[in-house]
Amino acid sequence: MKDVGLRIRVQKELREQFLKACRKQDKPAAQVLREFMREYVAKQSAPTQGEAEDTREHMAPSRKPR
Repeated sequence: MKDVGLRIRVQKELREQFLKACRKQDKPAAQVLREFMREYVAKQSAPTQGEAEDTREHMAPSRKPR
């Protein structure tokens, strides 16, 4: 898969704080952003609490009334 670039605009102060935090962890800013993006995508792809409950209800064995 070929890599592509992504340009974003942020406030100068936020950028400086972010870069400082990355340096403290000895991590390149690009690596931190990629990690965040992967986690965000995974979280958004996971079912929400309501969706998970709906899935469990549909998968539960049906009960016949007595």
